[in-house]
Amino acid sequence: MTKTAALPRSTAITGLDRPLASLGGLLREWLPRQRWFAGKDRPVTDLSVLSLTELFPGCLHLLVHADHSPGGDGAPSGDCYQLLLGVREQRTPRLERAYIGRAEEGPLAGLAVYDALHDPHAAELLLERLRVPGTVGPLRFETAPRTRIPGGLTPRLLAAEQSNSSLVYGDSYILKVFRRIQPGVNPDLEVPGALAAQGCARVPAPVAWFRTTEPSPATLGVLQPFLPDAADGWTLALRALAAGEDFATEAHELGRATADVHLALATAFPSAVHDEHGRTAQAMSVRLEEAAHAVPALRPYVPGLRGAFDALASCDAGPPAQRIHGDLHLGQVLRADREWFVIDFEGEPSRPLAERRGTQSPVRDVAGMLRSFDYAARQRRPWRPEWALRCREAFCAGYAARAGWDPRKKHALLRAHETDRAVYEVVYEARHRPAWLPVPMAAIERLARWGG
Repeated sequence: MTKTAALPRSTAITGLDRPLASLGGLLREWLPRQRWFAGKDRPVTDLSVLSLTELFPGCLHLLVHADHSPGGDGAPSGDCYQLLLGVREQRTPRLERAYIGRAEEGPLAGLAVYDALHDPHAAELLLERLRVPGTVGPLRFETAPRTRIPGGLTPRLLAAEQSNSSLVYGDSYILKVFRRIQPGVNPDLEVPGALAAQGCARVPAPVAWFRTTEPSPATLGVLQPFLPDAADGWTLALRALAAGEDFATEAHELGRATADVHLALATAFPSAVHDEHGRTAQAMSVRLEEAAHAVPALRPYVPGLRGAFDALASCDAGPPAQRIHGDLHLGQVLRADREWFVIDFEGEPSRPLAERRGTQSPVRDVAGMLRSFDYAARQRRPWRPEWALRCREAFCAGYAARAGWDPRKKHALLRAHETDRAVYEVVYEARHRPAWLPVPMAAIERLARWGG
């Protein structure tokens, strides 16, 4: 392993038995402003450090738990977040965007604290940790068998990430650093690894990862090959719309690619269990009630939307439940060399890890992509519903050609999952992007009408 140098203008860190004496006030202000912070609608009432490791000189790795004030049900809530914090004597202009603040008391008193993932040198040292398996305190760095990761790759932090943070190294690899941490194996490590073992070429295989053993075993980050010439489906769809071009051919091929991944998942994670429509419908109804409580604009449509879930409870069995992507949309697929690739198998980070790792109907992924076509079509004025409709039809046709069954013929199943997805979108947009709320609300109006 290449010998690493200390961070420039960093300082030796001592007395870390009381980290919140220095960091508590800074993090209470900084965390809620981050795109990946989930509790923006409720103030942080308490912070606790679950794990702290000096990853290398001048860089701290922390797992912190942020508690929130009670929600509508009166129960307190909170989440665990992964932070990599740089500590310097002087505030650095080139890291101004990453600056968190200057500690005023405790063991870090007088030192400047910043988000270390923005620092190229810190990012280089993180890759060095990943290149050769090893441990640093409770942190475990692991590499796939027969894998050699070159050193000296120039890092850059991607700006478009939402739920996590990603670093690209020399257009060769991409490291996803998970921000919201739950105990257990993250599907974004588990699923691509299993698909690679099946020979599925639609998903980049993990080459290295890191995890923690404290306070509970959990996945912290995954390094995968980067496709430098690829464009994500969202970008390609918007380009087609801007140019007045059809996207049906690409949507058809994307449907085939999605079916390929589903078939590989069914083989990699065999299950003979069929989706219990009654239980699924009940869970969807509960999410609808919670969403209507959080977003009053949804309330007039609740009776019609609930009808979609009632129809699901009584409909015929659909395709068997299996492992799926869990959060499939145009931003989760890449096109390179005329082929579609599927990425980001983490699922919806807001949902429990056990649920994301469980079996679900593949129709849920189909519904997610259909909603994404609608999102894309509404990015330009005037809205082009016929563009979205052609994409929907083409995607389903491509999926049916590969999977052997047609999502369009599972009307009640598809309508229920599309409704559930739209309800999720309403809550998400209301909390994070209020200007986008009319997009899912338009779908809510359509889906609330009987027949969808």
